[in-house]
Amino acid sequence: MAVTQESPAQKPRLSEIVSLSGATGPLIGLVLLCIFLTVATDSFLSFRNFLNILDQITVLGIMAVGMTFVILIGGIDLSVGSVLALAMMVLGYLNVEAGMPMMVAIAGALAAAAICGIVSGLMITEFKVPAFIATLAMMSVARGLANMVTNGSQIIGFAPWFNMSAIIRYGGFLTMTVAVMLVVFVVATLFLRYREGGRMLYAIGGSQEVARLAGINVRRTTVLVYMSCASLAGLAGVLLAARLDSVQPSSGVSYELDAIAAVVIGGTSLSGGSGGVVGTIIGVLIIGVLRNGLNLLSVSPFLQAVIIGAVIVLAVAAETFKHRGN
Repeated sequence: MAVTQESPAQKPRLSEIVSLSGATGPLIGLVLLCIFLTVATDSFLSFRNFLNILDQITVLGIMAVGMTFVILIGGIDLSVGSVLALAMMVLGYLNVEAGMPMMVAIAGALAAAAICGIVSGLMITEFKVPAFIATLAMMSVARGLANMVTNGSQIIGFAPWFNMSAIIRYGGFLTMTVAVMLVVFVVATLFLRYREGGRMLYAIGGSQEVARLAGINVRRTTVLVYMSCASLAGLAGVLLAARLDSVQPSSGVSYELDAIAAVVIGGTSLSGGSGGVVGTIIGVLIIGVLRNGLNLLSVSPFLQAVIIGAVIVLAVAAETFKHRGN
């Protein structure tokens, strides 16, 4: 009698799910950075500081996941910071000004963000506008709309429970906002590794023409990717609103640069087709740990910007040398 064995593809292993796929270098860099800060400061290596770092990277982490999807297909999205601000203002207007329930306001904020992503995607796929220009235009449009919602004024007065969701640590560890970030990380990692849609992103990033010949609807997938990126920026805006207990149209300035930096530092190629969410998580942690450590060392904010910029350059240079070696 024949014995039926389950194929490895039917039984995913944990090692496959968390595969670094090219992010070994960034991981080593993160470990060395943590060792240096542990020696250089008295308060870095503590449970409380670790929780602070998690709180500080929540918004960046969620935005970086969406940016990972975009960069994997060989695109770029410069509008996510402005989309975040627009989602925040829609949330504040619907909940505080219009008196709608918070869940309705959150849905409205996410819908506004998703529409921005769809418009960007359509400009790129249907009107052949380069992604850089299309999302640069959307950055300006979304920021303008965010200011138009309240004529440039901030909104305060959310329900107490909304702000407390970013403060209360359930089990002494997780706030609701950090929990949302971790769920996004897990879902995105599993999607890229085990879903057909995830494999499509790598195929499109490798070659759009080859992907099209293989039967992939490149246009539809591209629009969905930009919609997902914008929606995640909107979700990040909701969490930022909970953390700040207020919304203002100037929020999110230069956040798109941080998201791109986290993805690049994590080993995802700017030309598309290689990388992943695990590397992005490491990139987000590097930026979060670096900023936290520099604050503990009382380094000037201006010098911090220089140091983080240098780290980005080194990450891109390392990727370039790696491709030359191959």
